[in-house]
Amino acid sequence: MMFFNESKGFPKDFLWGSASAAYQIEGAYLEDGKGMSNWDQFVRIPGKTFQGTTGDKAVDFYHHYKEDIALMAEMGLKTYRFSVSWPRILPDGNGKVNEAGLQFYDNVINELLKYDIEPMVTIYHWDMPQALEDQYHGWESRRIVDDFVNYANVLFRRYGDRVKYWITMNEQNVFTSMGFLSGKHPPGKVDDRKTFYQANHHANMAHAKSVIALKKLFPDAKVGASFAYSPSYAYDRKPENAMAKADFDDLENYFWMDVYAYGRYPRSAMQFLDSRGWAPEMKAGDEAVLKEAAGLIDFMGVNYYQSSVVEYNPPDGVGTTYAMNNTGKKGTAKIQGFPGLYKRPQNEFLPTTDWDWTIDPMGIRMCCREITSRYDLPIVISENGLGAFDQLEDGKVHDPYRIAYLKAHIEELKKACDDGCRVIAYCTWSYTDLLSWLNGYQKRYGFIYVDRDEDENSGTLNRYKKDSFEWYKQVISSNGEKL
Repeated sequence: MMFFNESKGFPKDFLWGSASAAYQIEGAYLEDGKGMSNWDQFVRIPGKTFQGTTGDKAVDFYHHYKEDIALMAEMGLKTYRFSVSWPRILPDGNGKVNEAGLQFYDNVINELLKYDIEPMVTIYHWDMPQALEDQYHGWESRRIVDDFVNYANVLFRRYGDRVKYWITMNEQNVFTSMGFLSGKHPPGKVDDRKTFYQANHHANMAHAKSVIALKKLFPDAKVGASFAYSPSYAYDRKPENAMAKADFDDLENYFWMDVYAYGRYPRSAMQFLDSRGWAPEMKAGDEAVLKEAAGLIDFMGVNYYQSSVVEYNPPDGVGTTYAMNNTGKKGTAKIQGFPGLYKRPQNEFLPTTDWDWTIDPMGIRMCCREITSRYDLPIVISENGLGAFDQLEDGKVHDPYRIAYLKAHIEELKKACDDGCRVIAYCTWSYTDLLSWLNGYQKRYGFIYVDRDEDENSGTLNRYKKDSFEWYKQVISSNGEKL
């Protein structure tokens, strides 16, 4: 571990931020001409979400955005990363543009700029227009590439004069695997690996063509994709466990990041997929497009929550049940594996959250070091945070556990900067409490407590500053020196 006698600290123009996603905060799911999203439909399938929660109302950012952005300004936030709802802009996914939807994000962007908060826009954070699922099965069809690029171009032309930072896609590795392998996200397919890799290739092409389109319109814009990165550790010194880690990295990490940064898939991963008949079909010219986009991206976006331990898994070893802890009952997660390749045992040296996510602050430094070494790209930490059972008492929320979690991760991020990693932004997840997808509203991440729970009609939606609010305000004003 490299040690420096004196830390240089964070860059002077470091972007201290926070992040969110449209479906998780906005609500107003059918207001002002918005179309149905795949998530609006999926959550209505019984048993898919914790206690049947939906984002119909979420935390109603749609009607509270001025209040929330004023709180961001009070905190001193330098950047706010948010996503645009595709069906709010194009209710049918293609076809007529909804002016009221465009105007809403105009209002949000202008409100942020009023307070000198840099808007960081995510084009796609999982909420695809349901109309595209109905028309041609969404990501399964090559047709989605053109529709996505058309949507992205609408955003670039409307907001490109004010938005400098763009993220094409959030956690492409998650929405494809959860959609086509575990069935936990729309379209809810299980173990359809051939479709998974094909849909993922379509997403890569949509990302790449959007990057190229943005740079033609706004050459000085900064763009990347946000990857859910789980750096891996071999279980022990056995060579087969080191090889299992190499397999894991090629199939679970580099399979995405290599495309963003190099414009190609890892060779060994593709050899393996070819042997199973799972490799995506690529059209003539695809490789050239991926390579062109790779030469244009400005940063690697990283969503970091936990690291992974990887152990060799024999052909008759543990498989994947796709079961996950979405109740917050600690210790209920099961070991998952890929027979013949690897399994992921719990790391006995590290604590976990109530949702069995490993807490590993050093992992964020590991992410930055690996990206710097492998890709030599600047880094945007686009998500990092702690989901917990927060309690509101007399208008106050005491969350020392969140402060401790963020403090430890920021300390490691500062070391990554000393290591020579070019980290340009750190966005916590999240600013306010929000709908935590399958976990409902009980899993809270924000600096701001929002009064609501799983019951769609409960709560005042009033906002309350948690202790972590004042703490992060101090972190920002001291540029990470006062932790």
